[in-house]
Amino acid sequence: MRKKWLVLLVLAAFVMTGLTFSGCKKPEYIKIGIIGPMQFLQGRHHWLGAQMAEEDINAAGGVKIGDKTYLVKCIQIDTNEILSVDDAANAVERAITVDNVDFLVGAFRSEATLAMQDIAMDYKKIFVVCGASHTELSNRVASDYERYKYWFRVTPENVSYLVKDSLILLTYVAGIVREELGIQVPKVAVVIEQAVAGDPLAAAANALIPTMGMQVVGTWRPSPTATDVTAELTAIRDSGAHIIYTYFSAASGVPYARQWGELEIPACSVGINVEAQSMGFIDATGGYGNYELTLNTLAPGCAQTDKTIEFYNKFVERSGEYPTYNAGTYDAIWILTQAVERAGTLDPDAIVVEMEKTDYQGAAGRIVFDQRHDVTWGPGFVTAIGTQWQNGELKCVWPYEWLLPGMTEPLTYPGTVKYQIPPWVLEAYGG
Repeated sequence: MRKKWLVLLVLAAFVMTGLTFSGCKKPEYIKIGIIGPMQFLQGRHHWLGAQMAEEDINAAGGVKIGDKTYLVKCIQIDTNEILSVDDAANAVERAITVDNVDFLVGAFRSEATLAMQDIAMDYKKIFVVCGASHTELSNRVASDYERYKYWFRVTPENVSYLVKDSLILLTYVAGIVREELGIQVPKVAVVIEQAVAGDPLAAAANALIPTMGMQVVGTWRPSPTATDVTAELTAIRDSGAHIIYTYFSAASGVPYARQWGELEIPACSVGINVEAQSMGFIDATGGYGNYELTLNTLAPGCAQTDKTIEFYNKFVERSGEYPTYNAGTYDAIWILTQAVERAGTLDPDAIVVEMEKTDYQGAAGRIVFDQRHDVTWGPGFVTAIGTQWQNGELKCVWPYEWLLPGMTEPLTYPGTVKYQIPPWVLEAYGG
């Protein structure tokens, strides 16, 4: 009899356990495909920024849609886009059809992003770019809104704004060259990697620099995967250039900066060098990357908004690296999930309406989308910054007392210092 009761008690325990487990609801997820070249710095920072957003959003209670709560789940998608456009397109197709992602965030190379954009639009997937700058991506929204309205760009600014920012940065450096070296008409060498996003930069540089009181002495277009740019730098030395205006979005920015410093090319280097945004840049260049100046998004100790320092320090603590603009996936995912909550649905058309209403204070500035789904540029919104390596430390050097027409006070973000001409350039010109 006692055995019978024991058997009944065990059975009852199993039944109660089963009821308890069956009463637990499995969490539901919003799946976000984080797409990027994961074997490279840019993709790593896509993923790190996304992971931070996933953790913070879920810790804050997830995403509420009506009476249901969803958790964010990021899916890493290696596009290999630096090396292959076809690989990138295939990766996005698999993310949508196999991984069943709800949204896409990331991307880097414009050539690949154009292909990935079309695939995302075929499936009406909202695609938020955090890496590719070409204006054709946003021009498509303007020319065929119904097809491309699901596409947005959080970072970087489109290439037209990058041109504007980098030329303002060039003007700033030219002013210091005039002041400290006494060279009234600086000679400029244009060095822009062979890439689709670099084409409008090269055209704009050659058209506009001569109107800015400077002289262009030549244009060089090395490969984005170049490991040796000695020939280009030797030619630049021979040209008598005082300033090198650059665009390097990929790995070739490291050998360029290393050889520029190693050879002591007597010209200030200013423009865009994405590799120079990373914490490991000085080590990667063997210490010769000191004084490299690049357009950037964030810098240690530079506070564009009240969110900048907290995000920056948290990223560094987590990763041991400085965040590049690709880490803007953090803000992109917050923007996206807030739009989902306002829409109260996962329907992409309803979410697009809410995305277009975005007014979000991010780490790099106030994000408001224009009619082409690009971020709004300018003081009070997103301006980018200029950063220079000084004595092995990355410093914000621009905006530095920047005054535009209509502004009553010059703009300088807290933590900004003045640009320094490399000492070998000062010595070459007796500064």
